[in-house]
Amino acid sequence: MKRQYVILGLLLGCLQFAQAQFTLDGEFRPRTEYRHGFGSIIPDAADAGFGISTRARLNAGFTTEAYKFYLSLQDVMVWGENRQILPYDQNNSFAVFEAWAELNLGSGFSTKLGRQVISYDDQRIFGGLDWAQQGRNHDAGLIKYKKEKFMIDLGLAFSQDYSNPTGFVNTGTAYNTTGFFSYKTMQYLYLKQAWENFSGSLLLLNNGFQNFDTTVTPNVADGTSNLQTIGTHLEYKNGSLGLAANAFIQTGKEQLAAGEVDVKGAYLLGLDLTYKATAKVGLGAGIEIISGNDKAAGETSAFFPLYGTNHKFNGFMDYFYVGNHANSIGLFDIHASANFTLSETSSLLVKALNFSGEQELASGEKSLGTELDLVFTKKFKGYNMVLGYSHMFAADGMYELKGVTEANASDTQNWAWAMLVIKPKFLN
Repeated sequence: MKRQYVILGLLLGCLQFAQAQFTLDGEFRPRTEYRHGFGSIIPDAADAGFGISTRARLNAGFTTEAYKFYLSLQDVMVWGENRQILPYDQNNSFAVFEAWAELNLGSGFSTKLGRQVISYDDQRIFGGLDWAQQGRNHDAGLIKYKKEKFMIDLGLAFSQDYSNPTGFVNTGTAYNTTGFFSYKTMQYLYLKQAWENFSGSLLLLNNGFQNFDTTVTPNVADGTSNLQTIGTHLEYKNGSLGLAANAFIQTGKEQLAAGEVDVKGAYLLGLDLTYKATAKVGLGAGIEIISGNDKAAGETSAFFPLYGTNHKFNGFMDYFYVGNHANSIGLFDIHASANFTLSETSSLLVKALNFSGEQELASGEKSLGTELDLVFTKKFKGYNMVLGYSHMFAADGMYELKGVTEANASDTQNWAWAMLVIKPKFLN
C-alpha cells in the first residue's frame, strides 16, 4: 500500500509539473575593454586601462495559470580580482539580480512583487541597463492591468537597509544608502495605448530621497526630498519610416552634494527619425536637448534621466549621465547613424554624435566635441561576437568640463572592446 501511495504521489506531482512551464537558461558574457578616454578625458601622462570582466547568470522561471515565478542569479567577475586559492569572492559581486512573483488576479489584472527589472519604451527614464555587467534592478511592487493594446502599471517601492538595525527595529526607518539617485520611496503610474501605426505612453513618477539633519551628532533622518518626473514617449511607424519622441519635465526637490535644492524648469526633449533605405541599410537621425543648471544656489534647472539605460543615449563612451554630469550644463546632442546588414549573420552600426552644452561653461564656451561609435556584430551557431570602437574628438569646452587642459590631455581619446555572448537554454 505504501508503494502505491508513493507512485500516486509521483503521478500527481508529474501532472502538476506538466500543467506548468519550467524554464532554465543562462548567460556567459566576457568583455575585454581598452580604455583610453572612456568616461572622461585622459591626461597624456596617464596609462590606458585594460581589463576583462565576465557576467555569468543563471535564470529559472516557473509559470502556472495562477502565477509566474522568476529567479536570476549573477556574478560579475573581473579577471584576476581574487588571489589564488581564496575561499570567498573578494569583490562580493555575487547577487540575486531578480527574484519576483507575478500573481494573476483575473480580468486583465496582475501584481508583480520583488526584485525586478523595470523597463519602458526606449528606456530613457526606466531601463534595465543591460550593457553594464551588473545591470539595474528595483525592489518594488507593481499592480498591472492589460487589455488588448492598452496597459496601466502602478509601481510602489519602499527602500530599507540593515546597516543601522537599531533604527530599523526600534526607532524608525532611516535609509542610509545614498548615491546614484538611490531612493527611499518611489511611486509611479505608467499608461500606454497602441494603435496600428502609433503608440503613446504617459509616465508620472515620484521619488523620495532620504534627508538627514546634519546639525546633530549622530545625524538623524529628517524627512524626504520628493522629485517628480512627468512625461510622454510617442512612436509612429509606417512602412520604412519611423519617428519617436520624448518629452519630460522634472520638478520638486532633490538631494545633491551641496544639500537639498529646488528643481525648477528642468526638461528633456528628444526626436529621432529612422528610415529603412534598403533591405540592408537602415538610417537614423535625431536630436536631444537636456536642460542644464542656470539657477542660483539652492535651485537647479538641470534634468537628470534617473533610471534609464543611459549608455544607449549620448554616445557609447559614457561622457554624460552615466554616474556623471548631474546638475551641470545639460546637453544638446545631434546624432546620425547607419546600420548595415553585411550578411545573414553580421551587421555594422556607425553613429556620429555632436555635443554642446545646453548652458554655457564658465568661459562662455558651449561646444563639447564629436564622438564616433562603431559596433560590429557577428552571429555564430549558438553564440554572438560583438566588437566596438569609439573615438572622441574633443572641443575646447570638453577639456574645461572634464577638468583637463588641452595641453595636458592625450592627443587620442578612444575606447575599444570585444564581447562574447552565450545564452544557453538548459530547459525550455
